Amino acid sequence: MIEIQDREMLEHYLKTQKIENIFNDEVKPHLSLFSFDHGELICSQGDPADCLYVLVKGKVKIFTTSPEGKTLILSFKKPLDSIGDIEYVQNGTEFINTVEAVSTVHMIGVHHRWLRKYASDHTPLLKFLLEVITQKFFIKSSSLSFNLLYPVEVRFASYLLSVCFEENETLATGRLSTAHLMDAANLIGTSYRHLNRVIQHLSKDGLIDRHNGFILVKDKEGLSAIAGHNNIYE
Repeated sequence: MIEIQDREMLEHYLKTQKIENIFNDEVKPHLSLFSFDHGELICSQGDPADCLYVLVKGKVKIFTTSPEGKTLILSFKKPLDSIGDIEYVQNGTEFINTVEAVSTVHMIGVHHRWLRKYASDHTPLLKFLLEVITQKFFIKSSSLSFNLLYPVEVRFASYLLSVCFEENETLATGRLSTAHLMDAANLIGTSYRHLNRVIQHLSKDGLIDRHNGFILVKDKEGLSAIAGHNNIYE
């Protein structure tokens, strides 16, 4: 993590993301802009939650880890979104999940103590948090319905579009490590064995290629056609 000492860039994000009003004048001097590299953790499950982050650039993945060390990817997030919102509202709780950057990420961060001191009753901030949190519940509900209503091929195509492509339509990494297939199976609600059968089918159709421990997307338009624009895992 690197703190970007550039107030103009921070103000640019506030303006372009249309969030200038959610932070009042007393809080704004305490805002910081942070940069995270691909693979870097923004926060870890169980750590003290003392900062609210607003995602203004890039993509992150959110996952949870069981006591046995097993991980489960819960979702992917792109701007505009926030990290630590539920923890802030709950006041004093630890981070519920781990959040990892899957591209270069910029976050606006502010310590809870400044929010509680200067903005605990600031209506635009409270409205923003309400909208973000309710949207998360809506997406979670949609994801559960999606996993029940659509076949695994559609779900996996949507998953690949989410993890392999950035919002500017260029490849983020160009490939998915097969080490993450168990996580993918858990997220889309299927077995590892069934997912492998789907991968074989997609490979046979020339949409993806599996070799050297990775899955390479060969035909993005073909995957989009299968997903039917149901990019629920974005």
